[in-house]
Order: sequence, then structure tokens, then C-alpha cells
Amino acid sequence: MTVDAIESVTVRTGDVPGMSEEETEEEAAEPAVELGEGTGVEGAPLARVAARLTWPQERSRIVEKEGDATIRTPEGPRDLEDVLAETETTYFDTRQTFVEAVESVVGRGPVQTE
Repeated sequence: MTVDAIESVTVRTGDVPGMSEEETEEEAAEPAVELGEGTGVEGAPLARVAARLTWPQERSRIVEKEGDATIRTPEGPRDLEDVLAETETTYFDTRQTFVEAVESVVGRGPVQTE
């Protein structure tokens, strides 16, 4: 039995029909989204904190793991442990259940920046 070996493979990347190499490089150099000037927002988005956990979770385990996290709320930053203490739920079967319980306490809406 003979096996033919592949000696080399050529991979072409970045080819976009109708665009020159200069246009592609210029677009890569520009930011995708312009960020405004101003003060930062304290705390982490609730979605980021929820993404760091696996589900299901008991409230006490969430407090152990992420209780010291500060989350962003419409009224300003709050400690997750304090928010969870105000919920009636002690067991979160899904990420969505957790997010809904937290939002029922802190509300949902734009975060204050000033």
C-alpha cells in the first residue's frame, strides 16, 4: 500500500470580491463602533455575571461565587448579594430565571451614567 503525502497547502485569506487590499486594511484599522467620551459605568452587566455561572444554581451558591460582584442597575451599582437577599427565589433552574428574579428587584432599563 502506498500513501501519497501532501507536501504543501496554500490558504488564501482576506479575499473579498470587488475590494482592493488597501480598502480591506483601511477598514481593519478603523474601530467598528465609536465610543463616546465620558465617565465609565461602575459595575458589571447582569448578563456578564449570569454568564459566569452554570445552571441550575442555589441562591446560596451564587452568593458564594459571585456575591461580591457589583452589577449595573437603572438606579446605580448594587452588590449582587444584597439584590439576591431581596428575592424570594432560592433555586434558579435556568439563567433566565436568575435574570428575571434580579430584574424584578432592580428593574430593567438604561443605566445612569452621571
